[in-house]
Amino acid sequence: MQQDKEMRLRFPPSPTGKIHVGNIRTALFNWLWARKQGGKLILRIEDTDTERSTREFEEIIFKELNWLGMDVDEGPNMGGDYGPYRQSERLEIYQEQLERLLREGKAYRCYCSKEELDEMRRQQKEAGEIPHYDGRCRDLAPADASEDTDYVLRFKMPETPEEIVVRDLIRGEVSFSSEDFDDFVIQKSDGMPTYNFAVVVDDALMEISQVIRGEDHLSNTPKQVKIYQALGFPVPDFAHLPLILDEERAKLKKRSDEQAVYLGEFREQGYLPEALFNFLALLGWSPEDEQEVMSREELVEKFDISRVNKSAAVFDREKLNWMNNLYLKEADLDRLLELSLPHLKKACFLEGTGWLKEAGRLNDRGEPDRDWLKEVIDLGREGISYLAELPAEVELFFSEPEQEDPAAAAEDFQDPEVREVFHKLQVELTELAAQADYSEEKINQVFQQVRQETGVGGRKFYHPLRLALTGRGSGPDLVKFAWLLGQQETCRRLELALKQKA
Repeated sequence: MQQDKEMRLRFPPSPTGKIHVGNIRTALFNWLWARKQGGKLILRIEDTDTERSTREFEEIIFKELNWLGMDVDEGPNMGGDYGPYRQSERLEIYQEQLERLLREGKAYRCYCSKEELDEMRRQQKEAGEIPHYDGRCRDLAPADASEDTDYVLRFKMPETPEEIVVRDLIRGEVSFSSEDFDDFVIQKSDGMPTYNFAVVVDDALMEISQVIRGEDHLSNTPKQVKIYQALGFPVPDFAHLPLILDEERAKLKKRSDEQAVYLGEFREQGYLPEALFNFLALLGWSPEDEQEVMSREELVEKFDISRVNKSAAVFDREKLNWMNNLYLKEADLDRLLELSLPHLKKACFLEGTGWLKEAGRLNDRGEPDRDWLKEVIDLGREGISYLAELPAEVELFFSEPEQEDPAAAAEDFQDPEVREVFHKLQVELTELAAQADYSEEKINQVFQQVRQETGVGGRKFYHPLRLALTGRGSGPDLVKFAWLLGQQETCRRLELALKQKA
């Protein structure tokens, strides 16, 4: 590769389904390296699988890249000087190069039927050979084949064995023997080019200088190197990224369930794009200083393709959840409110029923007040990994408290000291509200004052109080919880607790 030329990288997804985190990790590494080197990133849609490719899936690709904040410099949506950027629109270009290989005797028509090929492989297996195409059509004269017979085009591999060297920026030089490859198909019987041929033509004519892709493509690369050489195109540098494994160190499966690995499902579950971006960047790469939580700008600054590991990366969901929680706790509350609304709505928390109406927590449309909701989310985000968990975390604000152990709670509430605490709290909190001074600071002062006056401290003060207000033995900060409930609802819940019979 000529170092003085502009770096041009590409991300070429197939629009045949929802986009997998493995594909996105590849896109992300290309994006980071392009931005680090001041190069360009090209989006190319590989849609020659006409049966499965759809524009709907293509739109999903655009949507997910945009959600993660990975802008591209050329592509179907913005054009460029090297288009078209959909393979389905480049068929004439492929045909021109295929015909060139035919003219130069570097490819040939193969008329073998499926039955012939199956029989060939059967005989080879019986003879203890590795099944391969035996080249029987390689030197076939045109007159020996019917014009009506279907055919494919095969690429001529060298007859004399030779070493094929792939320069890999992660693995160094990787050598293959041409003997390991038979004359492979470069155009199918329906006229469509195969992946190995189209990708070479596209990368060469789009002047791609480095090809960063998954290691599952490494075995294809020797074939592609030979096509580059046959067409007289410069061979780019390659970087084959390690596989991504699940927690059991099995290959990450494409599935849709609680262990989903499709990007859209992480968005729907309420992961923040910046958290997922950060997490994916560490799948197979780490900076020299081993820092883990980094901004987009820091990732660009520190990224180096040569530091990508050769060994597989593990998709550690616990680490992703930890990282997303950090980003949730730092996120702007106005933004977090908008992202949380669909989850709260799904849980029916926005219907303005129950105590919220009586406590005046609803706006003119009968919905929970937005400023109040932000405070609720601020309290709830501390204990969640992603926003789909928020309703369970803040349910206490939208429903009546239900005791986990009603008998034990009632026994606590009948304790004379606890009853004295509850009565005094009602009096003091009502006084605060009357003075229009119902703030977190004042509520905390009331708690401390009542503890001092009653002599009840520690667990005997806080545990029954928590049960009365939340119905649970653990949960959010009680001072802020009482502030968000408001004086009227807080005192009502204390009164309900006092009325419970053991």
